[in-house]
Amino acid sequence: MDARLNYSASPTAGKVLGPVMAAGKAVKGSPLPPATQELVALRVSQINGCAVCIDMHTKEAAAAGETAVRLNLVAAWREATVFTDAERAALELAEEGTRVADAAGGVGDEVWTNAAKHYDEEQLTALVILVSFMNMVNRLNVITQQPAGNYQVGQFH
Repeated sequence: MDARLNYSASPTAGKVLGPVMAAGKAVKGSPLPPATQELVALRVSQINGCAVCIDMHTKEAAAAGETAVRLNLVAAWREATVFTDAERAALELAEEGTRVADAAGGVGDEVWTNAAKHYDEEQLTALVILVSFMNMVNRLNVITQQPAGNYQVGQFH
């Protein structure tokens, strides 16, 4: 499978995506726990069907010590007992933040309040930015059918 566009060969993409990827790196350095970041990035990518991001985030999470059980259960986190209450709150916020068109009201007050019980304002800021960032990157990849499977840990960091 070949991608519809080669972002690395495009001057426009270079001008735009350099700062975009820098924003992604800035979120990585935020106080939001790294495991939560990977779980959220994976869940958003699953919802959006972004194979290249699923490939990347499962490999990055595994390399950071995440278990195969937890990675495999992200898609069904509501029924899984392997996530903390804080992680569950982040995953729920990520889902509602990704499915804004489906939910009509966006992220509900109950979901926000639950997340705010587990994360301080700086962590919540990082979480919201991460969800938004992942949705944007997923769309860039899905629209252009970027192929998955060849990601190497650390390739974009």
